[in-house]
Amino acid sequence: MAEEIATLAGGCFWCVEAVYDDVIGISSVESGYTGGQTVNPDYKQVCSGETGHAEAIRITFDPSIISYDDLLDIFFHIHDPTQLNRQGNDIGTQYRSAIFPHSPEQEASARAAITRAASDWNDPIVTTIEPLASWYPAEDYHQEYFAREGSKNPYCMAVVAPKLQKFRKSYAARLKAAAANA
Repeated sequence: MAEEIATLAGGCFWCVEAVYDDVIGISSVESGYTGGQTVNPDYKQVCSGETGHAEAIRITFDPSIISYDDLLDIFFHIHDPTQLNRQGNDIGTQYRSAIFPHSPEQEASARAAITRAASDWNDPIVTTIEPLASWYPAEDYHQEYFAREGSKNPYCMAVVAPKLQKFRKSYAARLKAAAANA
């Protein structure tokens, strides 16, 4: 089966990328910007909130190993989809919770995932399903940021590391490390 692509926005892309890098069936995770009106935006422009873009990740995955539904279930587990235009102290539309389906099937799966996840949260889910838009890879220094800088960056130590630890505990069977040791 051919690989597929999923595009998700769940706050700071450093956090979301770090989680999906660990998941079996995923061959690559790229941080970038999507969902806005500015052509070729840079990080500073996106952070201003004026471009309309979200910090997002583009996941290339093998659906025979991990399904799109499973990717979405992880997505709703690793960020707070009830926070409008923010994740914790990261505030602005660039940190919104959004799914950018690549097909009508992915869109139907996204709607079903929101319904599934609703019972896990006390507040309503505000995740949007947005039309697939132009993808702009983030600058090189953002790619694999947590893997390179996580132990030296206070934000990563305070925000990303605990999120990753929680994920690894909850999804141990889905980790590349677990598959390598099997």
